[in-house]
Amino acid sequence: MNDFIQLDFPSLLLGTLAALSCGLLGNFLLLRGQALMGDTISHVVLPGIVGGFLLAGSVAALPMMLGALFASLFSVSLIELIKRAGRIEAGAAMGAVFTTMFALGVVLLEQSGARGVHLDVEHALYGNLESALWLEAESFQDLLSFSKLFSLPEDIWVLFFITLLVILFIVVFYKPLMITSFDAAHADSLGISSKWMGLGLVFMTALSAVAAFSAVGSILVIAMFICPPATARMLTDKLSTQLWISGFIAVLSGISGYFLAAFGPFWFGGQDSVSAAGMIALMAGFLQVLAMLFAPRYGVLSRLFFKNRFHNQ
Repeated sequence: MNDFIQLDFPSLLLGTLAALSCGLLGNFLLLRGQALMGDTISHVVLPGIVGGFLLAGSVAALPMMLGALFASLFSVSLIELIKRAGRIEAGAAMGAVFTTMFALGVVLLEQSGARGVHLDVEHALYGNLESALWLEAESFQDLLSFSKLFSLPEDIWVLFFITLLVILFIVVFYKPLMITSFDAAHADSLGISSKWMGLGLVFMTALSAVAAFSAVGSILVIAMFICPPATARMLTDKLSTQLWISGFIAVLSGISGYFLAAFGPFWFGGQDSVSAAGMIALMAGFLQVLAMLFAPRYGVLSRLFFKNRFHNQ
């Protein structure tokens, strides 16, 4: 158990927090038809992270986060410029920007000194979740000690505060977010600026993606922005309920995915663990498939069952 609290618990907590912060915001991106925005931001942060490292000369969280945040906001502005000036469809503009920015980040990684500090293309794809260690911990009782909790890895504290900020943002702006997500024109007529709410959502999305990216990579960030809210959407038509379900699914994906990645191979006779971020994303996708099949109202098999039952009557 001491090994678990030192080696596994920090990674488990980090992956779960990343899943939760991204999954909650993904609900509003999904309703707005902007699910790819999370995909875009998770790719465009790479050159910003490398730029922050090159300017600071270290892997300190603050300069890398500021660089990634700048890259995210610059890319979002560039997407809007391409859409308006070039009259290009939104999906095409996103695709052009995020592939170009990600390629720029890859080139910077390959040509700079960043590869020597565990910042490379491999970690950009599926993060470095397993490297989160809490060596100061001795037992589960340390979870009740503030002095020991402050020794948790910096990435965990950053994601913890970002997750709290995301929850606060949703609670405070729930009604404007809901109205602008369902009917932007109606929101504007009520005096609620759909433009500013959209910008606020993009900013929070960028913040969450940036905080999660360095730890869990682009794969998990993309999966968590889309899978939990898409799964929850199939289970309810009420947004408040959808938020609770998506949060639960994100946490469940994080916990089950990490345990399967860390211990699953040994249960089945394997010798090595697998990527935790990849397995968390896989579990999120698996839960979405279950919802697509068995959701009471929208599931494929459920609809077939009730259709056949109706015809038999």
